[in-house]
Amino acid sequence: MSATFKHFDLKLVDPGFESPLTDLIIELDHLRRKSLGGTTHPHIFFQLKNIFHMLESIGSARIEGNHTTIAEYIEKRIDSGETEDENILEILNSEKAMAFIDENISDYPINRAFVSEVHKIIVKNLNKEGSKNAGQYRKENLKIVGSNHLPPDYTQVSVYMDELFKFINNKDAKKYDLLKTAISHHRFAWIHPFDNGNGRTVRLLTYAMLIKQGFNVSFGRILNPTAVFCNDRNKYYKALSNADTGSESGILHWCEYVLAGLKVEIEKIDLLLNYNYLSANILLPAVSLAKKKENITEREEKVLQIAIKKQVFMSSDIERLFPGKVHSERSRILRRLREKKMIITEKDNSRKYLIRFDNNYLLRSIIEVLGKNNFLPPNEEV
Repeated sequence: MSATFKHFDLKLVDPGFESPLTDLIIELDHLRRKSLGGTTHPHIFFQLKNIFHMLESIGSARIEGNHTTIAEYIEKRIDSGETEDENILEILNSEKAMAFIDENISDYPINRAFVSEVHKIIVKNLNKEGSKNAGQYRKENLKIVGSNHLPPDYTQVSVYMDELFKFINNKDAKKYDLLKTAISHHRFAWIHPFDNGNGRTVRLLTYAMLIKQGFNVSFGRILNPTAVFCNDRNKYYKALSNADTGSESGILHWCEYVLAGLKVEIEKIDLLLNYNYLSANILLPAVSLAKKKENITEREEKVLQIAIKKQVFMSSDIERLFPGKVHSERSRILRRLREKKMIITEKDNSRKYLIRFDNNYLLRSIIEVLGKNNFLPPNEEV
């Protein structure tokens, strides 16, 4: 069956009081408003946030056919530093785009200029997955591989995108926020405004809209919406295809798919704000795994175990590990751990330390343990 274009109006849909979608909206709105009085220290939280940014970027690239594993990305990106590997650059670009969104979303509207800047970041220095006109709408017609939907003629892209931005920024009741996020994701993919990079851009648009709607990532929450889509790529494309028909049932099914997955991801990742959970289920097992793999020494393991149990510790807290050693000797031990990026000083107190795990020695083990606790897509190779 050849792909065809079918116009349908962009509008909000009403799921009805008895719909499971209504329950999802209520539950997600509760999560949005929920006070996140987490016990995880900000230094540790932001390390976790950076890891999930990386996982989000890898997942988005994987949907588009990039087969780079987490292990390969860590090895080439962190161990090697600069790289010309296009698969690695594609993921790195997505990380930079997420950072751009975090830094700018509170001050700028979601409009053509904002989305164009995101697109320019994600396609920079790429050939196969790059763009002939970065940040500009496509100047030709295109087809979506494997889809029965034919995107609108390139001459209509600007009109459809203006309509989408008006839809996103319209001052509707807040109860429609999450529906608008799901519908906007589909509409952007339906328009396919750029010559390449549409999938990566629309998933970042979803991330930006969630932050704009109050799922704040600056002070205590981690969002990983791409996990909804990369957990089952075929299910993602099938749900998009159902919505391509423009029928109310297809749009509602798409919204339910997005919001159900989002609820699971938010509830799961919010667990990491509970330091008792994080330390017992992620950090301590990861340090033990790193020792088992001989990535760290027994002495390093013991210091890190104290760092985890105390969350913030001082030189005196490790005194019992090194009987007979004076303060200056313990300071040298801690200095070496800082140089190896296993601990970090607290922002305003150089005598207080926390564990650091965004490094070569611990990161692989942290991610492997996250996988064992269902924080990674199924069958992901670490």
